[in-house]
Amino acid sequence: MDTTPFFTQDTIVFGILMLTLGFVFYTSTTDNKFWKKFYKYIPALLMAYMMPAVFTTTGIISPEWQTVNEIGEITKHKSQLYYVASRFLLPAALVLMTLSIDLKAVFNLGPKALIMFLTGTAGIIIGGPLAILLVSMVSPETVGGAGPDAVWRGLATLAGSWIGGGANQAAMLEIYQFNTKNYASFVIVDIVVANIWMAILLLGIGKSDKIDKWLKADTSAIETLKEKVSSYSSKNSRNPSLADFMVILGIAFVVVGASHWGANSISNFLSANFESVSDKTSAMSSFGSQFFWMITIATALGILLSFTKLKQYEGAGASKIGSVFIYILVASIGMKMDLTQILDNPGLIVVGLIWMAIHVFLLILVAKIIRAPYFFLAIGSKANVGGAASAPVVAAAFHPSLATVGVLLAVFGYVVGTYGAMLTAELMRIVAP
Repeated sequence: MDTTPFFTQDTIVFGILMLTLGFVFYTSTTDNKFWKKFYKYIPALLMAYMMPAVFTTTGIISPEWQTVNEIGEITKHKSQLYYVASRFLLPAALVLMTLSIDLKAVFNLGPKALIMFLTGTAGIIIGGPLAILLVSMVSPETVGGAGPDAVWRGLATLAGSWIGGGANQAAMLEIYQFNTKNYASFVIVDIVVANIWMAILLLGIGKSDKIDKWLKADTSAIETLKEKVSSYSSKNSRNPSLADFMVILGIAFVVVGASHWGANSISNFLSANFESVSDKTSAMSSFGSQFFWMITIATALGILLSFTKLKQYEGAGASKIGSVFIYILVASIGMKMDLTQILDNPGLIVVGLIWMAIHVFLLILVAKIIRAPYFFLAIGSKANVGGAASAPVVAAAFHPSLATVGVLLAVFGYVVGTYGAMLTAELMRIVAP
């Protein structure tokens, strides 16, 4: 089946995404009564995320598609926009948003962020087997199967993705030897369910004050961190010159280059010298992921630069440029979601939704008990479900200075991802019909 979208060239598609972001920011800052009322309920970040999804759903653009020639040969194509945004712009954004960070203030946030992250992990671990149990009571064939076709094996890859990320997901596919012919269905469940939850989280950001009030949360440490960064920025604020912009971009992309070089070197060294890292069935395989090391190095270098005089470039708008990169990443993530896929395999989607609901319920319950702010709930979830590509996006939506918190938790997610996913898989194996 030919699935070619109307626009296939990345240059054109990028123009559409930038038009979308320009439209969102123009309408969200205008004095027009309609748009003022609209953005009172729908955050601009959610619009930047959902509009590309609508364009993908209607066939205007697509993250990937296939063409069929006259003799029936299928050729698969893939847009490189998400790759560029996640490998070039995300590390650049992390550096620029970390440049003004007050590390002491981040540590003063206390243990609640870590507690919420571990709660999110626990929600995924127990949610998988519970979802299988519940669905098996109504439709055992949906979660049944034997051998390489067993549904629990496919769901194990989902657990890898939702606790860690892509590297953990690939490791679970190798460990449990799921039939790759059926793997696409679980990738769709991953994309659809995770993106629905992402949209709900972004919607909640606009109502975070009300949610925090309901949770009876203490947000003083978060507000102190935001105030420190904002105060530093305003004290050092100046009208940026061309030289300022060039230095800021120089800082960002020199670190991006260094991060990629370091990531390639470290992952290749570890894979070549440690069998546990090169073995995709090993729980240590995450340390062979170049993306993992790229994010880790970019964040570490950003933190180191925050102790130098380069910190002053926050006054020239370093974090604002970082926010531009984050919004481009958001649009490219939104582009990956085709809303019609919800109807492709309803049984598995239901399993995924129940699983995610258990994860969310546990997060809300613990947040209520320990009075954790909505910010910790949101990044605790996204550091699991979404990892390093999504956690800083959600964190930065609260305030650019908070992006680092999201990254640090997401990196932790990569480390525990395979172990947690293996535990989830074994529990699902026990309860699967």
